[in-house]
Amino acid sequence: MTESGKSYRSLILQVSAAAAGRLVLNTSRRFIYPFAPVLSRGLGVELTAVTLIIAVNQFTSTLSLIFGPLADRWGHRFLFIGGLGVLTAGMFLAGLVPVYAAVLAGFFLAGVGKAMFDPAILGYVGSRVPYKRRGMAVGALEVSWAGSSLIGIPLIGILIDRFGWRAPFFALGAAALLMAVLLWLLVSAEPPRAESGQRRTGLLENLKMIRQNRPAMAALAFAFLFNGASDAFFVIYGVWLEGSFGLTIVSIGAATTVIGAAELAGEGVAAALADRIGLERSLVGGAMLTAGAYLLLPLMGASLPFALGGIFLLFLFVEFAIVVALSFFTEVLPGARATMMAGYFAAASAGRFCGAALGSSIWIFGGIEMVCRIAAVMALAGLLFLIRGIRWMRIPR
Repeated sequence: MTESGKSYRSLILQVSAAAAGRLVLNTSRRFIYPFAPVLSRGLGVELTAVTLIIAVNQFTSTLSLIFGPLADRWGHRFLFIGGLGVLTAGMFLAGLVPVYAAVLAGFFLAGVGKAMFDPAILGYVGSRVPYKRRGMAVGALEVSWAGSSLIGIPLIGILIDRFGWRAPFFALGAAALLMAVLLWLLVSAEPPRAESGQRRTGLLENLKMIRQNRPAMAALAFAFLFNGASDAFFVIYGVWLEGSFGLTIVSIGAATTVIGAAELAGEGVAAALADRIGLERSLVGGAMLTAGAYLLLPLMGASLPFALGGIFLLFLFVEFAIVVALSFFTEVLPGARATMMAGYFAAASAGRFCGAALGSSIWIFGGIEMVCRIAAVMALAGLLFLIRGIRWMRIPR
């Protein structure tokens, strides 16, 4: 095997291991949503106390603004392996000390681990995978998001049913430790410089680099608006299905698998086609299709099968656009990729927070039609910022 062939095989193994590690991270953060009542009973606290854990977990996404620049300064490997180490500590803490404060701390550390891992691994992939193949690599990483709802959370349910509510913490902690060791063995230590021929800059310098870069600011505006539109719909879809079709909570939970399947399809399509079409064209097309799906969805509410079909299409387009955006934005600041992706995650998190608050308020006054119209407007506004940013960028060919 040639040297380039060995390098390519090694990179595939690294991306695969990183995707597995990300699956553990995503499952650790997401399983609290469907199993919040189980955790509240196990801890002997009100359900509102568990929702506080969810809010704290969401806040940790903003910490990526700190860890992204550190990844560019100290090395991507140090941060993404460290993120899995932090997750390991959090999960074992929550499992070994079954009290509310420890479980709160455990989920907080899970969020910190993800805030460390995501910008660092995307920066690492962006610096090693050629731009013309980046959509496939990032798409492979993003399969872990759908995998957490289709594989991870069902397995957590089985563990809770057979061994009790503490079992998932031990399983996830052990899996995170295993993934950390595997990545430590597969990924070589990085050279003293983050990028060949480039000096490492400090945290404030990297953040200033984003603020002074017009394509970067356009990317953040897109992330805020596009993800805000997604959560504006996501927070009310269960109420819509319940009120329009009389679904029970169990039925709504089963309907959520449609979203998981759509996310998996979107990630697969992005990995297979985005590089061939071109990342910039794919992203613009994905955002346009998403806006169209928002406008079409209320018209498909005449029956449950049509409504679920509309939800499937919407989340397929949303996930496709997000995967392509993650791939495309790794090239906005080549000298500070992890910092750029940290800014993206922070902007997306802020957008989701605002979108969730906005969606529930709009639902009260205008129902599904108004929510979908506002979401479409937000997606199109994000698209305008995106198009402007693409015009300012120097895209490698």
